[in-house]
Parts: sequence; structure tokens; C-alpha cells
Amino acid sequence: MKNFRFGTTSLIVLLVLATLSCPTDARLPTCNPSSKIKAKKPPTGHCNIEDDDICCIKGKVYTTYKCSPPVSKKSTKAVLTLDSFEKGGDGYGPSKCDNKYHSDHTHVVALSTGWYNGGGRCLSNITINANNGISVKAMVVDECDSTMGCDEKHDYQPPCPNNLVIASQAVWRDLHVPMNEWGELDITWSDE
Repeated sequence: MKNFRFGTTSLIVLLVLATLSCPTDARLPTCNPSSKIKAKKPPTGHCNIEDDDICCIKGKVYTTYKCSPPVSKKSTKAVLTLDSFEKGGDGYGPSKCDNKYHSDHTHVVALSTGWYNGGGRCLSNITINANNGISVKAMVVDECDSTMGCDEKHDYQPPCPNNLVIASQAVWRDLHVPMNEWGELDITWSDE
């Protein structure tokens, strides 16, 4: 019986073949945390807590992300939250895409930093799918910053998680989510 040895070249070829035979999903890029922020106490009178927003907690460490989970062509899992894009609402300023405020009666959303894609999805529609089988189209008008937070620019609110679609009241209403359940909802979304 002959001895069989793997040379370096043979081993590399086998590893490449094994990688190519793996399902595509196994090779998708991952989204790892990029940094951390240690919060200071917000000054009195700052941090709008409308729509169940939370303020940074002094001494708490928050994780930041420059990326979001990979986007699937058919549907990407996300968490839907509620926000007001109106002047004086908890968005604390005009929308980043068009420098305008938007009525709570229009279908508008903000996306976590990675999905916002440096403004690449600005003023485009996405389709939001609820678990009840109802879908709604909404226009991307803003970013929910996953890279920074706990400062005046971000109204002393923590950085956004990297998997959020933040929607207006109109989106929640048209998804037929009972008002007492508004706040957080597991959904999927896709580019229109």
C-alpha cells in the first residue's frame, strides 16, 4: 500500500473546492460591531422620549455599527419601530435625504446606517412585510445612525441597532397593527 501525502498545493485546491461547494449564504459578509460609546448623562430638557424612544444612560456602554446585516433580494429580516418625521417630532430634525419634514400620515421610513447605504436608498421605496401577510410600500427619507449617539446631535439617544426600519404612523396603521402593539415588530423588507 502506498503512502499518500498532501502537498501544500493539494491542500489549497481542496480548501478552495470545499469553499465553492458551500451554500452561498455561508459566504455572505457578516456585520461586526465597529466601536463602543460610553454615555454621559443627558442635560436637563434634552432627549425627546416621544414614541417610546429612550435616552442614553450615564455610564452605559453602547455598541456602534458601520454596517447592517446583508440585504437579501427577496426579503431581509428587520425590526420595525415607530418614529415621527414631523417638525417637533422625535426625529429631532428634517430628514437627511431631502432636508424636509414628513407628515405622520405619509409612508416614510429611516433605515439603520448600513441599509441606508450612504444615502444610496434615499427617496426610493421599500416594501415592508408584516407577519400578518400585509405589505406596505414606504419611501426612505432618513438614516437611523448606528455609528454614533449619546450626544447633542443625536438628542442624547443611543446609537441605533443595525437592523432597524423606523416607520411613520401611517406605515403601522396600514400594516393593520393594533395601536396598543405599536413600538417594535419583527418584519421583513425588500427593495421595491
